[in-house]
Amino acid sequence: METMAADVLSEPCRYWIGVVSAAHVKRGVAGGFAQLCHGKSAPLRRMRQNDWLVYYSPRTDMAQGEALQAFTAIGQVADNSVYEFQMTESFVPFRRNIRYRPSREVKIADVLDQLSFTRGNRNWGYSFRFGHFEIGEEDFQIISRAMLEDADLSI
Repeated sequence: METMAADVLSEPCRYWIGVVSAAHVKRGVAGGFAQLCHGKSAPLRRMRQNDWLVYYSPRTDMAQGEALQAFTAIGQVADNSVYEFQMTESFVPFRRNIRYRPSREVKIADVLDQLSFTRGNRNWGYSFRFGHFEIGEEDFQIISRAMLEDADLSI
C-alpha cells in the first residue's frame, strides 16, 4: 500500500504550453496565476502541482495587438487548486496558481528548427490553435534554457 502511495506522489513532471496574448500573460505573472482558453477549467485541470507552463503569445494584445510570436513567461504549477475568479459581473474564469520565474521573451523563430513539434513543419502554428497542449521534456528544456538563459535551471 505504501508503495502505491509513493508512486502516485512521484508522478513525472509534465510540460505544457498555454497560448495567451502578451498583455494577458503580464496580468497573470503579476498576479501569480494562469488563465487559459478564455477561462475554461479543463486545461487547468490537466496540469498538476510541479508541472511547468510556458506561455506562447502570438500577439501583444488579444484582438488588435501586433504580431509577436514569442514565448513570454515560464512558471511552475504551485498547487492542485483550480478556482473561479470573478473578473466582471458576467465573466468568471477559472484560474490556477503559478510560481513564475524571471525570464526573457524568446521569439519562436529562434527555436523553430530545434523543437520536435515545429522542426521541419511549414504549418508549425497549428498546434498552438488548441490554446493549451503538452510538450516533451526535451522541448521544454530548449525553451526554458533560452528563456532563463543565465538563471538556475534546477527544475
